[in-house]
Amino acid sequence: MNGFSWSGCNTSTMAGPRGESPREAVNRLVASRGQSSVIDRCLEVLDAGEVDAEHLVGLSGQHVELVLSDRDGGVEGYWPLVWVLRALTYTWDDAAAPHVIDALSHESWRVREMAQRVIRRQRSRGAFPAVTDLLLDPVKRVRDAATKTLGRT
Repeated sequence: MNGFSWSGCNTSTMAGPRGESPREAVNRLVASRGQSSVIDRCLEVLDAGEVDAEHLVGLSGQHVELVLSDRDGGVEGYWPLVWVLRALTYTWDDAAAPHVIDALSHESWRVREMAQRVIRRQRSRGAFPAVTDLLLDPVKRVRDAATKTLGRT
C-alpha cells in the first residue's frame, strides 16, 4: 500500500472520541454519517490508503495525533488499517468481506490479527482458506488468532 493521503486538519478543533470505547465511537460515526458512508471510508483506507484525519479521529481517539504527526508509522503505517478493521467489527456489510480477506496477507501482523477478529465477529466463511494459511504465520499471535478464527467460522 502506498499513495496514502490525508486532508490536513487541526485535530485539536475536532471532537474526538476521547473516553469512548471503539464500539461507541463507531456507533457515533454511523449515527452521524450513516452506515454506508462509514463502511465506504473504511474500505477506501483498506484498498487505496485514502486516509483523512477526521475519519481517523472518529475511529481512534487519543492516538490519532501521533499518527497524523508522522509518529507511530504515520498514515502510511499499520494503525489506520487496524482502526478501520476494528470499526468493521461493529458495523458491517457483506460487501466488505473481500477487502478484509485481502488484509489477511498484509505485511503487518497487527493488521493480519485484526482482520481475523473481523472475520470471527462477522462469521465470514469465505475467508477459511486464507485463514488456514495463517496457521503457519511466523507471528504467534497471528497463528493463535487463526486457530481461534477457524474454531468459530
